[in-house]
Amino acid sequence: MNVNVSYDCDVIIIGAGPAGTTAATILAEEKGLKVIVLEKEFFPRYHVGESLIPHCWDTLDRIGMTERLNAKGFQCKQSVQFVNPDGELSAPFYFSQHTDHPRAKTWQVEREEFDQMMMERAREAGAEVREGVKVLDFLEEDGIIQGVRAQDHEGVTFELRAPVTMDASGRDALFQRKKKWRKRDPKLNKIAIWTLYRGAKRDPGIDEGATTVAYVKEKGWFWNIPLRDDIVSTGIVAERDYLYRDGRDLKEIYEREIKNNKWVEEHLSEGEQFGEYWVAGEYSYRAENCATDGLVLIGDAFAFLDPVFSSGVYLALTTGAMGADAVAKALEENDVSGEQFRHYGERVCRGIEWMRKLVYAFYDDDFSFKDVVMKYAEVRRDLTDCLIGDLMDRDYTELFDRVGRFAKLPDDLAHGRTVQSRQVQSVS
Repeated sequence: MNVNVSYDCDVIIIGAGPAGTTAATILAEEKGLKVIVLEKEFFPRYHVGESLIPHCWDTLDRIGMTERLNAKGFQCKQSVQFVNPDGELSAPFYFSQHTDHPRAKTWQVEREEFDQMMMERAREAGAEVREGVKVLDFLEEDGIIQGVRAQDHEGVTFELRAPVTMDASGRDALFQRKKKWRKRDPKLNKIAIWTLYRGAKRDPGIDEGATTVAYVKEKGWFWNIPLRDDIVSTGIVAERDYLYRDGRDLKEIYEREIKNNKWVEEHLSEGEQFGEYWVAGEYSYRAENCATDGLVLIGDAFAFLDPVFSSGVYLALTTGAMGADAVAKALEENDVSGEQFRHYGERVCRGIEWMRKLVYAFYDDDFSFKDVVMKYAEVRRDLTDCLIGDLMDRDYTELFDRVGRFAKLPDDLAHGRTVQSRQVQSVS
């Protein structure tokens, strides 16, 4: 069945975060397509998720961002380190000991500036980015997504049509919510509370920019992410009932929990908290399907795992690039049915499952990285590869066979690999 529609562009992208702008840059510049990006906010705007893992470099380099990021002077990140509840620091994972590739040095970014740079790059590539535009609904005809209905910041409502829509709406996950596709992870049901400090203690030398994961015994963990200008992003992740046991005042909760890890208490005691306290809950989820006829999900609009290994921006960049390649292929083949995106979903979910297993192991009270590599030195490289984001198209069966001897690991989730498709759509 052919659907004859007058289109406004080749691709509509909802959201101008890292996933959306990556896809927009590739589709406009590499593929020569007409792309319109709709972003509900006006940039710059605050966003959490400052720590970039090494394999972010690959997509960022593809879209011409690595030299720009180096020139901005963001805090250099060269390692990840783990701290037990007593404040004892384990040997850091130094990326340079693992590879001499440029990705051995990555960045701790202020997301308001990073995301602004990504948006400007998409515009430079030829994408049209409209800020202050809220998507209200999807245009659906015979089960096929034909575009969106949106409203600009002046309240004017309009329709926009394209053969493919990419939902990169972040945690809003517009299409996922509309179709009730959201599937929460059965075990990763934690919440995060975070804020910013100025003047906190920093570790010396190469460790100055390290991301630190500090355990709270049998309860959760802190992140400590050093940024430019003597600022640190710091947050705690734990069970809701534990954090809210004495009330819901975020400042009181945070100040109470700081005392439960000596390293965190020592480092923050030299600084001063400023700005807001933020909270996010029940953030681990994946969509039932990765796509439908005329639409594909990317970034947080598709899935979010857990903040512990800083995989959020990596997955946004990677799904943005992989989704863009799949969309370009679908348009070239004149077939944008959901089936065209099945391989994309399967490939992404395979990668996510490796990291998901590592996250489950992390939350297992009996697990430690040190125990694994001390007993099974042959998997240390694979463990580091997984931690730094070399997830797609890798086989970590041997690694997780060993890790599974120290922690209970989850079975793979079936959802996300699938599509909802009538296999009827032709662009012409």
